[in-house]
Amino acid sequence: MLRLLSISSKSKSNSFRRSSSISSYSFPHLETHLCSPTNSPISSNSSGFPSNQFNSINPAKTPDGYSFSHRFDRNFSYFCSKIGFCKVSSSGYWLNCANLRTCERKGSGVLRVPGSVSGMRSFSSESDRESMEYDVVIVGAGPAGLSAAIRLKQMCIEKGADLSVCVVEKGAEVGAHILSGNVFEPRALDELLPQWKQEEAPISVTVSSDKFWFLTKNRAFSLPCPFDNKGNYVISLSQLVRWMGTKAEELGVEIYPGFAASEILYDAKDTVIGIATNDMGVAKDGSKKEIFQRGVELKGRIMLLAEGCRGSISEKIMKKYNLREKRHAQHQTYALGIKEVWEIEEDKHNPGSVIHTLGWPLDQKTYGGSFLYHLQDRQVAIGLVVALNYQNPFLNPYEEFQKLKHHPAIKPLLEGGSVLQYGARTLNEGGFQFSLEVQ
Repeated sequence: MLRLLSISSKSKSNSFRRSSSISSYSFPHLETHLCSPTNSPISSNSSGFPSNQFNSINPAKTPDGYSFSHRFDRNFSYFCSKIGFCKVSSSGYWLNCANLRTCERKGSGVLRVPGSVSGMRSFSSESDRESMEYDVVIVGAGPAGLSAAIRLKQMCIEKGADLSVCVVEKGAEVGAHILSGNVFEPRALDELLPQWKQEEAPISVTVSSDKFWFLTKNRAFSLPCPFDNKGNYVISLSQLVRWMGTKAEELGVEIYPGFAASEILYDAKDTVIGIATNDMGVAKDGSKKEIFQRGVELKGRIMLLAEGCRGSISEKIMKKYNLREKRHAQHQTYALGIKEVWEIEEDKHNPGSVIHTLGWPLDQKTYGGSFLYHLQDRQVAIGLVVALNYQNPFLNPYEEFQKLKHHPAIKPLLEGGSVLQYGARTLNEGGFQFSLEVQ
């Protein structure tokens, strides 16, 4: 149902190398940008909800044979040992204040870590949170956030600049919250990385057929296809984002998965200067546990918010600065996307086959439709998108999805197969998609 224009670039280890100097070249002044989020349909399981297996298929590999998340975890663990962080879970790192006492104080309340990585920025102890300063801080390691980081670093190379770029991602690893399988148009990727085919991007299954059906309860009527998917690909966006993470790293972008941006930082003039990550060690009732640690401040001359649909930080920014009212933005509409990835029998698999549907199981007053994409390795992605302005208060999108899978035109394909992944999320469906500068 969805077609993506995405972007990527080159990557390698050495993710924490960064110069503290700023080149004389500067980008146009913008304090906060709202990057257009990427819409992605998602998954759901027909037999209940087994263990979380999101995006576990074919993770991107680096030249040294390790997955991106493995190599990042190795580098980040070394970094944390230098600044006093202690990893306690796959979803975050907690600050070990005892270790910070060994840091050297350098006047004006600034701490430096003995023997830290060359070029690492200083940490401030003037507030109750430690802080790190960058030239650009990007919230969200999805296609929009990583594309922005990659392009910024490419511009630095073109202009002879050396700007530090940091990407914060709430998922435990890059791609953990990207649940979309989609039909991918590579035009933007061609512009950013003309050599992406030679660089082993996870894009290989070309669209082989494109069908558009109108479903009734028991029949599927073929309609003229409104899409032109010639030259497009059927992909897993999660795999593409992981690959983009390695490309960004190779260019010197620092990526911090497991850190959710929870607060916006302002200066005395009410200008956005950064974000703060979420506190660790908070009980369900809001009380502080013995292991409680404050989040970290990430400050930047430029802030890019690429959180996706209805990102919490983006919503706060839009409300505070009345962005929609100032630009007379259209009313934003949303949908819920539910998706599953199945492994089906070999004789039923047709790599590159694309099917979109309208009609049943939704009624005539409910906007939405379904999609079915044949991926590689006997996998298919099937999902249902339901607009969230549906009028029937008893409508259950998950139950409608179960009905869809039992349609006579779809059920035979899934019989004998098994669910590999599932999930659901909101999608941007309409309204002015905008990226605005906050003065």
